[in-house]
Amino acid sequence: MRISVVDVGSNTVRLMVADAEGGVPLPVHTAKWRLRLSEQVRPGGPVPEEAVERLVEAVADASRTADRWGASGPLAFATAVVRAAPNRREVLRAVHARTGVPLCTLPGEVEAELTFLGARRWMGWRSGPLALLDIGGGSLEIAFGRGRLPGFVASLPLGAARLTHEFLAGGQDPASPDQLKALRRKVRHQLRDAAARIRWEGPRTAVATSRTFQQLGRLCGAPPGRHGPFTERRMRCSDLGDAVVRLAALSAAERARLPGISAPRAAQSLAGAVVGHTAMKLTGLESVALCPWAIREGVLLRHIEDGPSWWSEVVRRSDEAAPPAPVPLRLAATSN
Repeated sequence: MRISVVDVGSNTVRLMVADAEGGVPLPVHTAKWRLRLSEQVRPGGPVPEEAVERLVEAVADASRTADRWGASGPLAFATAVVRAAPNRREVLRAVHARTGVPLCTLPGEVEAELTFLGARRWMGWRSGPLALLDIGGGSLEIAFGRGRLPGFVASLPLGAARLTHEFLAGGQDPASPDQLKALRRKVRHQLRDAAARIRWEGPRTAVATSRTFQQLGRLCGAPPGRHGPFTERRMRCSDLGDAVVRLAALSAAERARLPGISAPRAAQSLAGAVVGHTAMKLTGLESVALCPWAIREGVLLRHIEDGPSWWSEVVRRSDEAAPPAPVPLRLAATSN
């Protein structure tokens, strides 16, 4: 049996096709479409018509690709950029109507829960009480748990793209000391309560997931991706603090030449580093393991372990929770 998942993130649409025999999702094909939604959608603003057009095309292409690989219709979800848009309902319905794929949005707390499940399965039970940090484009997810699913989750508006728009997009490159100071103040304020909970829980193991953390880990000396997913990768808080200083002194173009920092994410790498370093400091984590499994694997695992009815309920609740769209989208028909 093959199943597929489509993840509409702040920068890319990612497809994973996996074999699910034996209860473990083993990837057989991955693909991505770069949309850079975070560059077109201001925090809390609507998704523009042009961006919806490209999103529809990407999801349709992902669905056709999954079908060619023998997978059932993809489990498709969108993260914070679409979730926070006032025209979210119309975006989801446009994608469904024109591709046949029921795209949904996941609450931030559900994202944290699913990412935790993926990390737990990858790290294994020997990791004990587990803390999770995950930096996306629009939000930061934090979780802690002693079992299969977390007992504590938090989703905070501290995504790397969101904070770059809010604090570092004033035309000054590199960022000014005042911009960086304001950014740090916002992150510390937002993290205070969740960080106190993680410190109180006293995790035995801490993991970090997401492309942001992977790139920062590479900058801090972790082995490159070509060494394979089973290579142990760790990142120390002190090294990430040094990376913040290094990134702050450079323009976005200069950051893109650093090891691990890709050109599309160079502009938001500083905000991501500030969030990651502040989160580690406030939670008392001296180091984190960089985990290759995250939300996509979590979705696949829940589908395998809890059955298709679980995902059907997620889609239903997403549609019911979506607010009415204030601005109609006028989309030309495209072939599926």
